[in-house]
Amino acid sequence: MDECFCFNNPIGGCTIKKNFRCYYVHIMYEYHTLPNGIRIVLSRVPSRVAYSGVYINVGSRDEYGADEGMAHFIEHSLFKGTEHRRAHHILSRIDGVGGELNAFTTKEETCLYATSLGEHLDRCLELFADVLFHSTFPETEIAKERDVVLEEINSYSDSPSELIYDEFEELAFEGHPLAHNILGTKRNVRRFTAERLRRHIERCYTPSRMVVTVVADVEMGRLVRMCERHFGAYSDRPSAVDRTAKPVFRQFDRHLGRHTHQTHLLIGCQAPDIYNRDKTAFTLINNILGGPAMNSRLNVAVREHYGFCYNVESQYVPFSDAGLFYVYAGVDHGAAERTLTLVRDELRRMVDTALTPSALRKVQRQFVGQMVINAAAGLNEMQSIGKAYLAFEKVDTLEEMTADIMALTPDDLRQVAGRWFGAEEYSTLVYGN
Repeated sequence: MDECFCFNNPIGGCTIKKNFRCYYVHIMYEYHTLPNGIRIVLSRVPSRVAYSGVYINVGSRDEYGADEGMAHFIEHSLFKGTEHRRAHHILSRIDGVGGELNAFTTKEETCLYATSLGEHLDRCLELFADVLFHSTFPETEIAKERDVVLEEINSYSDSPSELIYDEFEELAFEGHPLAHNILGTKRNVRRFTAERLRRHIERCYTPSRMVVTVVADVEMGRLVRMCERHFGAYSDRPSAVDRTAKPVFRQFDRHLGRHTHQTHLLIGCQAPDIYNRDKTAFTLINNILGGPAMNSRLNVAVREHYGFCYNVESQYVPFSDAGLFYVYAGVDHGAAERTLTLVRDELRRMVDTALTPSALRKVQRQFVGQMVINAAAGLNEMQSIGKAYLAFEKVDTLEEMTADIMALTPDDLRQVAGRWFGAEEYSTLVYGN
C-alpha cells in the first residue's frame, strides 16, 4: 500500500488517492484586518509555545543609491532603543522569560519574530509594536551597530560560498534594485544616520504593508484584541514603495580569480515569479534536482558517483515579479568543468525525459512529507504563513498544497522544465584559481 497525507478529514477517508495509507494533519488558518490595514493570520495549534512575528512588505529592493542597505540596517537598529525602552530592556523583554527575539531582511520583506511561552504572546506583540512605531535610534547605539554591520559585510567577503550568491544576483539583475546586496556597501553604511533611518521608516513602513503572523494556542478573538491594543492606534498612510520597474534577467559567464581551496561555481537561469502558473511544478522540479534530500539527482550525479564535492544544491528563489534558479557546488579545482557539464546534463534530462508515473509518485510523496515536517516546526510555519499572506491575502492549507502537488503529471513537469531550461540560456559565475 502506498502513502499520502490528508488534512482536516480524519474520518472521511483519503482526500487525495484511494487505497493509500494516510497520515492526518489538522491545520486551519484564521484571518483579520484591523481598521488601519494591519493584517493578522493565525494558525491555532495545541502547544505551550507561541511563535509570533510581523512581516513587512519592505526589503532591499525598495532602496536606491545612497540608501542601499537601509532596510537591513533598520532591522538591526530597531532593537537599539525606543521612547519607552533602552536597548538592554528591549533585548531582555523576551529573553528574560526564556524566549528568543530575532529579525531578518530579504530583498522584498523584513521580519521581526519571537519564540516564547504562550503566556508571553502579548508581551511579544507589544514589543513588536514598540520597536516598529517608537524606535528612537540613539546615535551612540547606531554608531556601535554600524560597526557590527561592517563586520557582517567583512564576514561575507571571507565566505565565498555565500558571497557568490550575492554577486550572481548583482550580475543577473544588473541595473535593477533587486541586484544590490541586502547588506549594502561599506560606504553607505558608514553614512547612515538616525534621521535617515526615521525618514525611511516614515516613507515605507506603513501599517497596510504589515502582517502579524502567529502560531499558538490562542483564540482568534483574543489575538485580535491584543493586536488592536498594541497596533490599532497607528494610522495608515501612503507608502513610497514603488515596484513598477520589472527586472530583466541578464545572461553572463564570469570566472573570477580567488585564492580559495575549492572552486566555487554557480550556474543558473531565470525562473517563475511567485504568481506564475508554473511555480508549483517548478518547486517540485527544484526539489528533484537539488533539494535537501541525499537522493536528489544532483547529489547523486556529482557527489555520490564522482565524489567531486561535499555540497551541491539547487535553489529556487521566486520574487514578486521575477525568479531565479541556481545550482551551487564547491569542488576541487580540477573538477569544475566536469561538474558544470554534469549539472547541464541533469537540467537537460528534466526537459528530454519525462518521469515515469511511479517515479513521479515517489518524488511527490517525498516533497509532501517535507512540507508536513516543515509545518510541524512552529517557527517555520509562522514565517511561511506570514510571507504567504503578505503576498496572496490568503494562506493555502497543507491539504490544498498537497492536492496541487499530487495533481501534477509527468508531462506537466517536462513542459515546465522545457519552458525554463529548454533554451539552455544559463549564466555561470565561478570563483577559483
